[in-house]
Parts: sequence; structure tokens; C-alpha cells
Amino acid sequence: MDEQLKYEVIKSLADHPNGNKDRAALTLGCTRRHINRMLAGYKKYGKAFFVHGNRGRKPATTIPDETRRSIIDLYRTKYYDANFCHFSELLEKYEQITVSPSCVSSILESEYILSPKVTKAKRKRIKKELENKKKSAKTQKEADTIQANLVAVEDAHSRRPRCAYFGEMQQMDATPYEWIPGETWHLHLAVDDSTGRITGAWFDTQETLNGYYHVFHQILTTYGIPYKFFTDRRTVFTYKKKNSPSLDEDTYTQFAYACKQLGVLLESSSVPQAKGRVERLNQTLQSRLPIELRLAGITTIDAANEFLNSYIKEFNEKFALPIHSSKSVFETQPSDEKINLILAVLNERTVDCGHSIQFNHNYYRMIDCNGKQIHYRKGTKVMTIQAFDGRLFCCVNDKEVYALEQIPEHEEKSKELDADYQKPKEKKPYIPPMNHPWRRSLFKKHVAAQPHHCDDKKIA
Repeated sequence: MDEQLKYEVIKSLADHPNGNKDRAALTLGCTRRHINRMLAGYKKYGKAFFVHGNRGRKPATTIPDETRRSIIDLYRTKYYDANFCHFSELLEKYEQITVSPSCVSSILESEYILSPKVTKAKRKRIKKELENKKKSAKTQKEADTIQANLVAVEDAHSRRPRCAYFGEMQQMDATPYEWIPGETWHLHLAVDDSTGRITGAWFDTQETLNGYYHVFHQILTTYGIPYKFFTDRRTVFTYKKKNSPSLDEDTYTQFAYACKQLGVLLESSSVPQAKGRVERLNQTLQSRLPIELRLAGITTIDAANEFLNSYIKEFNEKFALPIHSSKSVFETQPSDEKINLILAVLNERTVDCGHSIQFNHNYYRMIDCNGKQIHYRKGTKVMTIQAFDGRLFCCVNDKEVYALEQIPEHEEKSKELDADYQKPKEKKPYIPPMNHPWRRSLFKKHVAAQPHHCDDKKIA
């Protein structure tokens, strides 16, 4: 339109030699000298003088058509379900194609491919545009193709201010998802509210105490003791007694007791928006992590947990706020032995007539610090303690602690018939000291000290 206007004004001046050049300069927004220059060009080249020299030429920064088709094909076949920002990173990392997220967005949206994390405003605008194109579609196949590319977007959580200090609050949650094709695992997460840094992550087949213990262990060994955990109301943390006449009576759990031993506050809420940072992190990892697992060839849960160690470091470097900008309130890291004893699972068992106890479908005998078996009468109540590293102990009458040794179903070799039979050497097992945090009396004191407690003797 600018070229046409210039042509008409200059042609009028050329046809009328007495025309007002100052008025023409005002109309075109240029100087009188430039008007004279355009008059000379028109007389020499005619209308072609006003055609811009770059018309019909592609800019030097134009992405080749072959690259555009490759980007579309890669997203549809290999990197499907990735958000566009992550997709641009994957293209640079694995395909050596460097394009910006906005460029990726324009290329894919031209084919009506929307990001899984598309905003509501863009979704509404594109939906309206697609509906108009659908009405003018000439064939039903074309209309169906347009309709199939409308992607729904989940609602975002409301914002809340971050905590002031690093380690002040750790938001914890577990999210079930099909992280690899055909396998649904629960990813247990802990994220620091101040910096957005992932402080612990662990895959498990269900949302369990074991999964949260592994996350807790990662926090303790990497950073130290946090000030507070904020979780949802899962039975792992706290729950209401089913037949309790009062809704205020809580049954306190082993995770809560472990927090009490380390001086960590534990708060919970049934409202997802209250811990929006970890909820939003769940969505982010559900978008990015399955693709990373697929590209790394991960097929087992053990390999996935090992992969998390390197991936979380890479994720924090990219997205977490720098730690040095905020004060850390993590307490000194406890010793490995203390962590191992505190993150334990407690169960009650009864001594049978064979002076042994049954645990996880196996029989165990009690061994003292000298490697000798200890005998208790049938019906004696003992507390079994499964430490974080898997070692088994038991506590009797809150006074004695013994190691548990599994009783095999069959002897490996016969003393009478095997010539190479050797009597097994007696090993002195490690026996924890009596200041361990597992005694029932200490646990009862912890329960009694809570604002609302019940008289249930069962340890959750």
C-alpha cells in the first residue's frame, strides 16, 4: 500500500509540472529532496522504481522448509507430548537444530499443533480461529483434522509468596503417572519453597512410607535438617482413627515420629492449592521427565531412580533460584548411623514356641552382641525395627536391643555327608545403643504430647 501511494503521488507530480512538492512531501512523510529523487527515478524506470528491492526474497534468518518439516515430524513421532520450550532444548541437545521456543511455537501452531501447556488465552483465541476455519472447510476430512488439534489445558494453581529462607519449608507430594509406556509409578518429591529447588525425588510402585523415607534421606544427607515439611493429609503423615467418636483425635505415624526426633515441624493440608509449588512441579515433570526417560532407554524402576540423581541436578541448574541469594536455615547434617536408625519402620511381633519371630514371611532369631542366640518364652511381645539400610533389630520390654538373624529353611550343606562342610563362623553383630529412638515408651510420650491424641496402642 505504501508503494502504491508513492507511485500515485509522484505520477501526479510528473503529470502536472506545476504541482506542489511540499504538499507531496507532507503526504508521504519525507523531505522535498527525496521527492525530487523519486521523480527522477520514476522518469527513468517507471512504476518498477517503487517496488521494494527485497520483494520476493526470503530473509537471511528464514528457517529452510526442510528444517521446518523435520521439526514437525520429530515432534509428531519422537518428542510428542513435550512442551515447546522443552522441545526446543531437546532439538538442540539431540538433533543439533537450534531454534527458539517462539519459533517452534509458530511452526507447530501453523499445523494446528498446540502445546500441552498452552495458556487459556491462546487456547481460546486459537479455538475461535479454528472454529471459523472449520465452518469454511470444504471437506469433512479437513474439518475433522482441525477439530482433532484442539488441546485442553489444565487449570493453574493460585500463587502464594515464597518463604524467606532456604530450608524453611519443604513441600512434599507423590504423583502417579505412566512415566514409561505400560508402567505407572509414583514419583515422591520434595521441593524447597524459597528457591524452587528439588531437594529429593524417588520412584516407587505406590505412595508409601518407603518412598518418603528415601526423599527424607536425600534431604538429610545432601542439605541437612529442614525446618518444616508441608504435605497433604496422607496416612503416611497423619490420619483420623476410623471408629473414633471425635474428629479431633489423630493417630500419629512413624514419619511424624521421625520428624519429631530430628526437630522438624510437620504440617498438612487437604487443599492442593496450599502446596501449589510441588503441585505445579508435578505437572512440569509429567511433561518433561517421560521424554527424558524414553530417550535414556530407561525400562526399570531401579534404573529410573538412578537416572533421577543426574537429572535433578540438571533440572535445578536450569530452573531453581540460586541458593547463595537466600539464607539457609538447614541444621547440621546428622551422622549416617543416626539417619539410618531414625528412618526406621517399627512393627510389633510375638515370640513363638521356637524362640523366634516371623517377619515378612521369614523366621528370625534374636542375637546378642556376642553372636549368641537369646531365648524368650512364647508370647513375649517384641518390637521389630527395620532400619533404613534394611538391617533388622528388635527391642524387648524397652530394655534390650538385639540383632535379628534369618533362619534358613534348609541347611546349605550337611555336616554328616559333605566332606567340605565347615561350621559357619560366629560374627558379632552390631547392636545399637540404648539411646535409640525406637522405644515404645518414647513413642507414647510423643503421642501424649500432641494437642489431640487417642488411646490406640497400635503404632501406625
